[in-house]
Amino acid sequence: MKYTIKDFKRDFPSDDACLDYIFKNRFPNYKCPTCGQTSFYRIKGRKQYACKCGYQISPTANTIFHKSETKLTDWFFAIYLSSQTKNGISAKELERHLGCTYKTAWRIGYKIRSLMSQGGNMLSGTVEADETYVGGKTRMSKKNKNKGVLMAVVERKGQVKTSHIVDCSTSSMLKVLRDNVKIGTRIITDDHASYKPNKLTRLGMLHDKVCHSKGEYVKGDIYTNTIEGFFSQFKRSLDGTYHSVSLKYLQSYADQFSYHYNHRSVCFYDLLGRLCGQLGSEGQKIGLSLVRVS
Repeated sequence: MKYTIKDFKRDFPSDDACLDYIFKNRFPNYKCPTCGQTSFYRIKGRKQYACKCGYQISPTANTIFHKSETKLTDWFFAIYLSSQTKNGISAKELERHLGCTYKTAWRIGYKIRSLMSQGGNMLSGTVEADETYVGGKTRMSKKNKNKGVLMAVVERKGQVKTSHIVDCSTSSMLKVLRDNVKIGTRIITDDHASYKPNKLTRLGMLHDKVCHSKGEYVKGDIYTNTIEGFFSQFKRSLDGTYHSVSLKYLQSYADQFSYHYNHRSVCFYDLLGRLCGQLGSEGQKIGLSLVRVS
């Protein structure tokens, strides 16, 4: 299913349409706590709805739009743009698209990335694990304080989970596996010293590895090509779209690229679902179906 700019303009032509969408999906069949009625009307000139008894609701409260003066159509368009590209969209590009200040564009991008946080679901089956260094001035200066360590685990033909860790120590890397991979899962890694077989066995996991240090990259179905492909896409996108990323926000960008990897189909309405609180952290529906406002 492709969701094009024509679809977007049809569904969200105005701020009123955007606000109606948020209201109908955040508060479906909502009963007034004062009088118990379910009929609300729009307050003219305000982003609020009211019951006949006078009780008022603000659909944008406690969302990424909270206390924002930016038009809802601009917000929705930024969400649409973010959902359509796996390479990400920079604040400067949002600034040009929306005609706003860089500060506003950066905040919009940051808030949208907050919708892409990773869930607590555990991976299983055959899982590849690897780590990489991000940032820094030179490739080999791994002890450079400006370098960040990113570890990822990915199910073959499944989902990926990424974590910004403090270092490549055994304790840090095994914690990522313990928090994200089910007991009994088959783990495939390279020959990094932190992946100690006895430690993985104690976690209740099966372990296979390829010895990159010996020039070995594939041994039957033992390889780490899947996770290395994810890291390749991630680094190319950081370099080409964002150019540089502060370590303070590295996890936020890792969440974004993991989200796009895990949602290879159209994710615009999934993001709106997360915004309206009707979808779980990995996109599972937990409430009524989203209402598309025509």
